[in-house]
Amino acid sequence: MKLRNVGWTLLSLFVLVAVAAGIVVALNLRGEDPLPEKAEAFQATPQLVERGRYLALAGNCAGCHTTRGGRPYAGGVPIDTPFGTIYASNLTPDDGTGIGSWSSAHFWRAMHNGRGKDGRLLYPAFPYPNFTQVTRDDADAIYAYLRSVPAAVQENRPHRLRFPYDTQAALAVWRALSFKPEPFVASAGKPAEWNRGAYLVNGLGHCIACHGPRNSLGATDTSLGLSGGLIAVENWYAPSLTDPHQAGVADWPAADVVALLKNGVSPRGSVMGPMADVVFRSTQYLSEADLGAMASYLKDLPKAEAVEVATATKAPIRRDAGTMARGAKIYDQRCAYCHGDQGQGAAGAYPPLAGNRAVNMAQPTNLIQVVSHGGFLPTTAGNPRPYGMPPFGQVLDAADVAAVLTYVRGSWGNDSAPVTQLDTMRR
Repeated sequence: MKLRNVGWTLLSLFVLVAVAAGIVVALNLRGEDPLPEKAEAFQATPQLVERGRYLALAGNCAGCHTTRGGRPYAGGVPIDTPFGTIYASNLTPDDGTGIGSWSSAHFWRAMHNGRGKDGRLLYPAFPYPNFTQVTRDDADAIYAYLRSVPAAVQENRPHRLRFPYDTQAALAVWRALSFKPEPFVASAGKPAEWNRGAYLVNGLGHCIACHGPRNSLGATDTSLGLSGGLIAVENWYAPSLTDPHQAGVADWPAADVVALLKNGVSPRGSVMGPMADVVFRSTQYLSEADLGAMASYLKDLPKAEAVEVATATKAPIRRDAGTMARGAKIYDQRCAYCHGDQGQGAAGAYPPLAGNRAVNMAQPTNLIQVVSHGGFLPTTAGNPRPYGMPPFGQVLDAADVAAVLTYVRGSWGNDSAPVTQLDTMRR
């Protein structure tokens, strides 16, 4: 009797596992058309190649697929994640190591469905959860451009991921839970410019990959939109694009948003860290029309709900007097020459710290990064000789960094929480 019960239990478990596996397989095949039996002829006109070059810039493809000093699009860039390191692949038209043997249908399947030529599932460090919104025509244009770059014989490096993240089975489960291929759908109630901006921001631009929060499995939470997120391993915080106290631009003139994306600096702010690389490699090359479309969309994002606290009931922020005195001394020695003795900055050169929303954000992550490792604006046609901030990590210890940032966040009208030594050690 006991053996019979054990047998039924094992059979039930087997059936459940088989059903679960079938569901996972089905979810991984949804929205995927079979490849044509015979590769279709592909005509890459000069106009199509040029359009693809532009779209590759919009998607910042070289940012991951070109190493510093390496052959364009030959891959090899390490992408560090909480699960291990993924190496970007060779996108040049070499038959043996690149995508020279890929058809346009193979490339489209990779962009839209996240599946390689050999049928293997691709890791979402390649942002196909966003690129799935790219149209077939645009994917074909990018394919045409990549076919035109010089072929580079460079083997793809194997990923270094911990078990079980290095298995196709684990990736299939992740995709079943977190990925659904779907094209971009224009909003009928919005003008063409807004829809173009939405397409660029959410598709090729894959802005949510940094500016969106992620769950414990590394998937972006699309329900929270562009509400800000910590960039794993790099430990930069991509601020919320919906919160006016972080990086929301609803109250900015559209021209200032365009200037920020094109030049890396505008009358309202500047970019550093990972966003500086995006401007340097990508957005500075976009047309005024496309930048204007992105500005239109970003300005119209739903505002994050602000938590208002009445001044009379707001508990005063306590700051240690010794820490403030130490921070004031460091600021006078290291910072005041550029940023001013009242944090007023210098127009066109050094940003003001008084009233600066980047200074007053609840997350001090980026401030710690800039003070410790330096902050550098991108070199662009509109700002060819940008000013930068040198790193002070070699001369300031954790207590010094915490003290000077606590002082800055509590002076000249700034009223943000102190920075602790523990905060500085999280970088």
